Amino acid sequence: MDKVIRITKEFKFETGHALYGYDGLCKNVHGHSYKLSVTLLGTPITDPDHVKYGMVMDFSDLKKIVNETIVTPFDHATVLNVDSPHKELADTMESRGHKIMRVQYQPTSEMMVLDFAEKIKARLPEQLRLHHLILRETETSYAEWYASDQEV
Repeated sequence: MDKVIRITKEFKFETGHALYGYDGLCKNVHGHSYKLSVTLLGTPITDPDHVKYGMVMDFSDLKKIVNETIVTPFDHATVLNVDSPHKELADTMESRGHKIMRVQYQPTSEMMVLDFAEKIKARLPEQLRLHHLILRETETSYAEWYASDQEV
């Protein structure tokens, strides 16, 4: 029987957003110092001649995937739902040189973590599974995505 291991890598990025139609302060453009924890499930490579022997995945390979799909596009960007009147705000800000991330969902931590899960899963090698993500919006507020919850 293979030994299943979970590995986790953490990432940080700065992102602004605004929640269209929200009844609180977050309707205004504001930002967060996000922290994303990415946990994979897999078995260590058992071939002693393999350059990645003993690893589930090289952390640098995971870093490349997450940086390309999440960190680089979202870092120092303003995330706006372009299926709302925020499309005009996105167009205006972008025309003035601001980095805009256009999404088709309300950019809450909950919806962002769903988006991130799909993006990361699409880039993982077949033998690995995305186990869970934790997206911290603040030190005390976060959203979690677990693969096991999606199977219900």
